[in-house]
Amino acid sequence: MAKQLSPFTKQQLLPQEETLEIFKRKGELFIGIPKETAFQENRICLTPDAVFALVSNGHRVLLESGAGDGANFSDKDYSEAGAEVTKDTAKVFACPMILKVEPPNLEQIKLMNPQTILISALQLKTQTKKYFEALAAKRITALAFEFIRDADGNYPAVKSQSEIAGTAAVLIASELLTDAKSGNGRMFGNISGVPPLEVVILGAGTVGEFAARSSLGLGASVKIFDNSITKLRRVQTHLGRPLYTSTIQPKILTKALKRCDVVIGAVRGNNRSPVIVTENMVMDMKKGSVIIDVSIDMGGCFETSEVTSHKQPTFVKHDVVHYCVPNIPARYSRTSSLSISNIFTPYLLKIAEDGGVENSIRFDKGLKNGLYFYHGILTNKSVGEWFNLNYSDINLIIF
Repeated sequence: MAKQLSPFTKQQLLPQEETLEIFKRKGELFIGIPKETAFQENRICLTPDAVFALVSNGHRVLLESGAGDGANFSDKDYSEAGAEVTKDTAKVFACPMILKVEPPNLEQIKLMNPQTILISALQLKTQTKKYFEALAAKRITALAFEFIRDADGNYPAVKSQSEIAGTAAVLIASELLTDAKSGNGRMFGNISGVPPLEVVILGAGTVGEFAARSSLGLGASVKIFDNSITKLRRVQTHLGRPLYTSTIQPKILTKALKRCDVVIGAVRGNNRSPVIVTENMVMDMKKGSVIIDVSIDMGGCFETSEVTSHKQPTFVKHDVVHYCVPNIPARYSRTSSLSISNIFTPYLLKIAEDGGVENSIRFDKGLKNGLYFYHGILTNKSVGEWFNLNYSDINLIIF
């Protein structure tokens, strides 16, 4: 009788170690959205549609009453989207995760529970050492959305607000030119038989690119100045047309400023924006021409610039209208809120999918880049050096 062969080897019949697949446990988020109290800040991090998406995925959102008013979103809109609405500010700040546009002040940090997760802007240049000491005392884990990077290495929150600022600069300049008292009465628009309005843009970054795009769309003649040939080349490629571009040379720039109707400053620096346009250059500009200094939040790139507000946005110096409001996107609060919300929502859903912020930081290098506090430990080198505080490398804390 033939011997029956076993389908298994002797080794396979021995007891084996059990291997289990490790699943990331999905987390449930409880997000608090307080009302912004910073001067002239009307934006909100999440729109009602974004709240609906989060609630539909099993998360909770607690909104302070009136938080969306500045962006023209009512409490009813949020309530119908599934958010819980309260007038109790302390209750909102007691949530495990806080979502804000502006960083919280010291009084608001006092309302937060220990180990809270904070996602907001950091605005490093406006902060004090006490802010970071208060976060450390509460063992807060904090993410700055202007430091968060996407898969391409860009900063999506900064880029989206820069797009708005660039487009807004042109719309604001158009309004100011029509003012019979201070403007020169010129109109954006390629009118037959009328020489086009001339726009000078300082800086070929995102703000400069979108200012150029809007100006060209309205029929203006545009000149872009930047010391980076790479940026100038990229703007031409993105706009898909040849443009007047130049490096920043005083003689050429002075000549362009004498002829232009609008000049938009969008030059950034490491600590402060460099002053590109001197007071003498401004004095030589045409009467009624307009300066929009988008760089004013970093000191401004015009020697004559002084910080203004949305209530008193302009002043006239040497017969030139100056617009120097630091927070231009807040003027278009609904568009800005939609833009911020579009960035936040996928991140929040991903954080929940990963099982919490700690896991997300492990898997997402771009999100990790936005982290500046981890359970009360400062993890951002720039903040540490700026305020002379001890900091730790996050890669040595989270593996």
